[in-house]
Amino acid sequence: MTPLPRFHRLPAERQEAILGVARAHFAEHGPESASYNKIIEAAGFSKTAAYQYFDGREDLLAAVLDDVLDRLLGVLGPWTPARDEAEFWARLEAGTRALVAHLQAHPDDLALADAAVGRARGGAWLGWFQAVVEDGQRLGFIRTDVDRALLAGATAAVMRAADEWALSALRAAHPTTTQLTTHPTTASPTTTHPAAAAPGSEQVWSLLRGLWSGGTDGGLGRAH
Repeated sequence: MTPLPRFHRLPAERQEAILGVARAHFAEHGPESASYNKIIEAAGFSKTAAYQYFDGREDLLAAVLDDVLDRLLGVLGPWTPARDEAEFWARLEAGTRALVAHLQAHPDDLALADAAVGRARGGAWLGWFQAVVEDGQRLGFIRTDVDRALLAGATAAVMRAADEWALSALRAAHPTTTQLTTHPTTASPTTTHPAAAAPGSEQVWSLLRGLWSGGTDGGLGRAH
């Protein structure tokens, strides 16, 4: 289920504007409850015109969720093989921080992230984590006695829970923070007021180490 070809012939700015309006409505009211009529009215066209671009509400929702997933994957960027374990962990941490920063700065994406990942049923999202697991196996510190797809799925679930946990911790520690941005060179989050980093991230790495090593991490966290 995808937008009709005429939607893709719209200027990119118009496509983004339509998806942005729809994303805000679905995020505020929920994927199951947002009004299709109110969305298309807010987007600036009639219901008759809307059917030139989408088959209906579910078609529009699918387009929004696909766009959210693309935005999240764009923040992470493609995973390429690391030179060593230290670089592996540094890049994984940078990617995680960048994703938390994006979700903090874009609450609509945060509200729809689970639905977007669920719609993907693995796909490119799970593929990113499969690439991470495969790279760690190549470097010799991720277990190989568990099916790679299963291990990648478990890793993705841990990282998604970690994102939610980090955002909750940041909101609790800095309730006046209004935006989280990413430093262009380190991909570390900084806030407009006050500055903050995701707290307790060493717990996440320890959890992953335990998952990836078969529970033999011993609470030491990262390997480097």
